[in-house]
Amino acid sequence: MSEKLQRPVRILVAKVGLDGHDRGAKVIATAMRDAGMEVIYTGLRQTPEMVVNAALQEDVDAIGISILSGAHMTVFPKVAALMKEKGLDNVLLTGGGIIPEEDMEVLNNMGVGKLFAPGAPTSEIADYITKWAEEHR
Repeated sequence: MSEKLQRPVRILVAKVGLDGHDRGAKVIATAMRDAGMEVIYTGLRQTPEMVVNAALQEDVDAIGISILSGAHMTVFPKVAALMKEKGLDNVLLTGGGIIPEEDMEVLNNMGVGKLFAPGAPTSEIADYITKWAEEHR
């Protein structure tokens, strides 16, 4: 539990689109839970609208999108736009998967948080999300 927040960090882990490979998302969801976070896992084949609506309903601190399909340059901007439309300015949008470094940089410049490549230590991901939530909530 975060000392500064006085409650566990809440994260929504999502798989958007037709990407059916969810092992990594489940590993991240479990690791975040083990790090003391409350985790909501949306399952496969979510739309950006479904993800943002779930984040709104669950009052999360962060949305983590796992993407392996190559659609990251479509998915992250769409989710970010919907978050802005719904007033989720105090929610971190982060994620990871197969995303080239140059695309990560473009997405970061668009306001998406840090993105993680396969093999990133789960402790690094948990620390990043926790620190972000403590600073922005």
